[in-house]
Amino acid sequence: MSIPTIRPQDLVEAGLFGSENEVSQEAFRHLLLDRPDLRLSVALHRYRTDEELSLAQAASIAGVSFERMKEILAQRQIPLRLGSASLEEAKTEVEALETWLRADSD
Repeated sequence: MSIPTIRPQDLVEAGLFGSENEVSQEAFRHLLLDRPDLRLSVALHRYRTDEELSLAQAASIAGVSFERMKEILAQRQIPLRLGSASLEEAKTEVEALETWLRADSD
C-alpha cells in the first residue's frame, strides 16, 4: 500500500493557500529557514559571481553578521572586495557623495 502524497493543488483546494505559487513560496521560505547552509552557499556564489553584490548584502543573504561573513570568506579563501577598484572609481564616488551632501544641506 502506497502512502498518499499531498500536492500543492490539494492545499489550494482545501482553502489553505490562494495559489500553488503561494504554496511554493512558503515551502521555499521554510527550506531556507531549515537549511542555513543553503543560504550561505547562495551568498558565497553570488559574492563570487556578482561584482555588484556587496559584502553586507552577502551577509544578509547568508543570515550572518558582516564580521562573520568576512571570516567565512577568509576561511574559504574568497578575496574581499572592499572599497573602490581604482583611483578613478574612488574619485567618482567621492564626487557623488559631495553632490549628495550639498543637495541634502539645501
